Amino acid sequence: MLDNAQILAGELVRLRRDIHQHPELGFEEFRTSALVADTLAEIGIEAKTGIGRTGVVAQIGNGNGPTIAIRADMDALPISENNAVGYASQNAGVMHACGHDAHTAILLGAAHLLQQSFRHDNWQGNVRLLFQPSEERFDANGISGATAMIQNKALEGVDAVIALHVWSDKPSGKVWFYDGYGLAAVDQFDAWILGDGGHGAYPHTGSDPLFMLGPILNALYAIPSRQINPLRPSVVSLGKVCGGAVHNVIPKEVFLQGTIRSHEEAVRTQLWAEIERALSLSRPLGGDYKLEITKGYPAMFNDERVNGWMRDVVTDLVGETAVINEEFGMGAEDFSYMSQKAPGAMFMLGAATPDGITRHHHTDTFDIDESVLPLGAAILAETAKRFVTGQLM
Repeated sequence: MLDNAQILAGELVRLRRDIHQHPELGFEEFRTSALVADTLAEIGIEAKTGIGRTGVVAQIGNGNGPTIAIRADMDALPISENNAVGYASQNAGVMHACGHDAHTAILLGAAHLLQQSFRHDNWQGNVRLLFQPSEERFDANGISGATAMIQNKALEGVDAVIALHVWSDKPSGKVWFYDGYGLAAVDQFDAWILGDGGHGAYPHTGSDPLFMLGPILNALYAIPSRQINPLRPSVVSLGKVCGGAVHNVIPKEVFLQGTIRSHEEAVRTQLWAEIERALSLSRPLGGDYKLEITKGYPAMFNDERVNGWMRDVVTDLVGETAVINEEFGMGAEDFSYMSQKAPGAMFMLGAATPDGITRHHHTDTFDIDESVLPLGAAILAETAKRFVTGQLM
């Protein structure tokens, strides 16, 4: 399978660069989905478009036997690219800064490999290809690409689901696995500390939300270390603090914005309560507060059995030394919705560029080592093939 994938290396790079040059934001992936559908048609695979709005779904198989799904996300980020490369983004203010262009190209490569295999072996089973929109953001109604596809029955009848994510910070060609909660649930909060405001020369005549901010900040940052069981992962981080306009006016409010990360639902709800409690410190100081929490993706759970299948595939393809068993971190992924619907797992594919420059995700210099594209395609395709041919236990 890896040898066959290497034959496709040039085409996978071409596809990835084409998508990279024409990035599209979530639920706006019209060109990308058309490219995916056209490429599948060239391979001989009929695709359905408009699934989950701008998603694409296709299936390889005869309709009999078990079904495994492979998912790739297609959307980009609202970032202006700062890479001096021939395939840099041509869409101002939009960039593939998280590797979804690579994921899409890799799944197209896996589709090619699996179509070849099915024509040759005519196995009894099905591989469903899920090209998903809008992993990076919700719409106004709190719907992301994964939930939109699930609503359109893209996972109906699926027995297992797998995916990968390139990892630009990690050595190229190494493959990371983690059983259980691999990535965190993510929520965000907006908060207002409310006071009376007034003249800076007469602070005693009213309540000052900037004064209240001090103990509230201490309380917020102490939540993970002092309120949550240290054996339970949690994060509370502020991304924005805004208050006041001029040097001699005490403002009426201070605005806070932050992110909340956790693995377990009990910890998640405790974090919400602790943030509320921290903000309530404004009241004995003569003020008040308002809090709005927006619930985001659930924690991504990697099924141990499904991970085991893919670990074995990686070992067989490139050797046991390529397998790394470590936690991924407290990032978030809406693949978590899919792994709630069927046993599923995502692995991380190391893809650090050979120039030695650190190219972090969600930055304007993000890039990857494209030589890993065939490996990603081979791992996904071989896992799916073993599933449908009954080689997995």
